[in-house]
Amino acid sequence: MKNDYRLLLLYSLAIIKFILPFILQHPDYQPHRDELLYLAEGHHLAWGFMDVPPLLSVLAWFTHLLGDTIFWIKFWPSLFGAFTFIFTGHIILSFGGKYFSLFLAFLPFVFGAFLRVHFLFQPNFLEIFFYTAISFFIINYLQTKKNIYLYLFGISCGLGMLSKYSILFFIISLLAGLAISKRRCIFFNKHLYLASLLGFIIFTPNLIWQYNHNFPFFHHMHELQKTQLQYISPLSFLTDQILLNLPCVFIWIVGLLFTLLAKKGKHYTAFFYAYCFVIILLLIFHGKNYYALGLYPVLFAFGAFQLEKLTLVRMKLARFIFITFPFYFGLTFVPIAIPMFEPDQLAEFFRKKEVAKLGVLRWEDQRDHELPQDFADMLGWKEITEKVADVYNRLPENEKTKTIITCSNYGLCGALNFYGPSLGLPEAYTDNASFLWWMPDKYNFTNVITVDHDMPDSNNIIFKQFAKISVKDELINTLARENGVKIILMEHGSPAVDTYLEEKVAEKKKKFLRQ
Repeated sequence: MKNDYRLLLLYSLAIIKFILPFILQHPDYQPHRDELLYLAEGHHLAWGFMDVPPLLSVLAWFTHLLGDTIFWIKFWPSLFGAFTFIFTGHIILSFGGKYFSLFLAFLPFVFGAFLRVHFLFQPNFLEIFFYTAISFFIINYLQTKKNIYLYLFGISCGLGMLSKYSILFFIISLLAGLAISKRRCIFFNKHLYLASLLGFIIFTPNLIWQYNHNFPFFHHMHELQKTQLQYISPLSFLTDQILLNLPCVFIWIVGLLFTLLAKKGKHYTAFFYAYCFVIILLLIFHGKNYYALGLYPVLFAFGAFQLEKLTLVRMKLARFIFITFPFYFGLTFVPIAIPMFEPDQLAEFFRKKEVAKLGVLRWEDQRDHELPQDFADMLGWKEITEKVADVYNRLPENEKTKTIITCSNYGLCGALNFYGPSLGLPEAYTDNASFLWWMPDKYNFTNVITVDHDMPDSNNIIFKQFAKISVKDELINTLARENGVKIILMEHGSPAVDTYLEEKVAEKKKKFLRQ
């Protein structure tokens, strides 16, 4: 009966976890630029994409089927966030944890980085889920020696690799941790290898797709390295591991020590080694701070259980501190994790609280701005689309069929294709990210509406092919990342433009097709 009540608490907290993002996010915010890309991939289902494996696109396909509303876009990260907490809670229950440890483990899911991850339709929520699922099934195997958990581990590895490739870091690290711990006997079980083969089979279609397209993942990582990852210093990465879950940091630190020092925890020392190995790998490859977030749910489970055990008889007053500390500091972090207020009000809040000192307002350009980059990436898309539609719909009917719309990046293109159909816009194109593969091979147009921050260079061969080029409108929103983007109309182009674009697109696509 007691276990039933603990389950009731666990699933009640999971429901709260699920609905919280819908309650907190202010309606002024639109889909994130990355969400617009992943939603577009749902219209082009394949076994792989330039930037991510295919599993997220399947969820995007369901989102389109269900109506493409903000609710359904946010449904999936919220749902998998709740499932991640359920796995975390079941790890605690498998140790004999009670109500206090369940509630304590819940706090990091509402007062820290998980709150943001679990309202953004990005691969990170799947990555964290599968990190936790892999940990859960390995722990259950170590506790019960039932082979079914090894097969569930293998399935989780395969599906995890179809979610985000960095899962491989954790799989390798956890297996290495098991190999050097006292639980290495797992490697004498043939079912581990059969389960691993099952996981590999699940992942194989994407691997074949990557091979047939000359491994675009490596091209994507090279671009990331040039534009973003090279700026990440080891010190800032390590500091961020504290800051990402600052209100609850003491819980996962206790969890890490639990695997080294506690009698019960020493059975799970492999997770200590796995944590260290993943952190080292991410330092070597200049991974972003949130790439390590999947490591923490299992550590929060360990830490919450250990803190409950330590305060079971003595130091019961400490439980009050363990709860009030995350609440006191965590409530300040909630507006940093999720945009609760309208943009102007939120920017003013950040100025008054001087949150720039925490580094959360620093963008990829290494400069501080008024809003976090993720929030700025959720503004202006609808307005941009409306401005493009206004320019397009002012064209004579006979000119519209000869007009193509292009964008300088995937966010802009995703926005136009998300909001545009209801405004009468045709499909927009860009050669950025996976959108490159969806560009036509043949063209027949005389006008171009291009959405870009800069006018075409007057020396550009394309510039010289049009009789008239003019800026028709511009987004003015200082809080949006796309502030200043221009809607440029290029009119009465020569037939040479079609040939030029066909050749450029073919050349770019050729790099990703095995001959």
